[in-house]
Amino acid sequence: MVATPTKTLTLNEFLALPETKPASEFVSGKIIQKPMPKSKHSIIQAKLAAAINQVAESQKLAFAFPELRCTFGDRSLVPDLVVLDWQTIEFDAVGEPTDDVFVAPDWTIEILSPNQSANPVIDKILHCLNHGTQLGWLIDASDRSILTFAPNQTPRLYVGEQPLPILDKRTLVITPVQIFSWLKLGQD
Repeated sequence: MVATPTKTLTLNEFLALPETKPASEFVSGKIIQKPMPKSKHSIIQAKLAAAINQVAESQKLAFAFPELRCTFGDRSLVPDLVVLDWQTIEFDAVGEPTDDVFVAPDWTIEILSPNQSANPVIDKILHCLNHGTQLGWLIDASDRSILTFAPNQTPRLYVGEQPLPILDKRTLVITPVQIFSWLKLGQD
């Protein structure tokens, strides 16, 4: 994350600003711009969202949204992937999801970018957990590991063929090896 030097803002002042690319987040009264994703980050993000949605959307269990702004607990965050349980998704009068999300995601997934410090990203995941998130993942392509977080539990590191925890175990079984194999485009 890149800190943007600014005066301290309120959350409402931040939300009134135009969106930036890459997205900016609001943490402790400050605007922090996310790093621009690189190719490995983008591949994992796209393929993981597709894998989750392939099984969860058809059963109306959940939906994985890439880069969805969630505003809650005096922060406005844009996790790499936000998974919302179906009953958490707010729909408008014509049956489409509303644009603004003012709840913590049910499952938050962050993909560590090269040269990105893990601690601010872990802080985002912990903030989510403190506001109702049930599961957090921190994916690190550099060492092929995934650190998982759940409320009132010690974080756990997954590598290799260990099945990862997900919100609904009946719908998807996925391992770090599967996720990182997606980086070899056209070979899965």
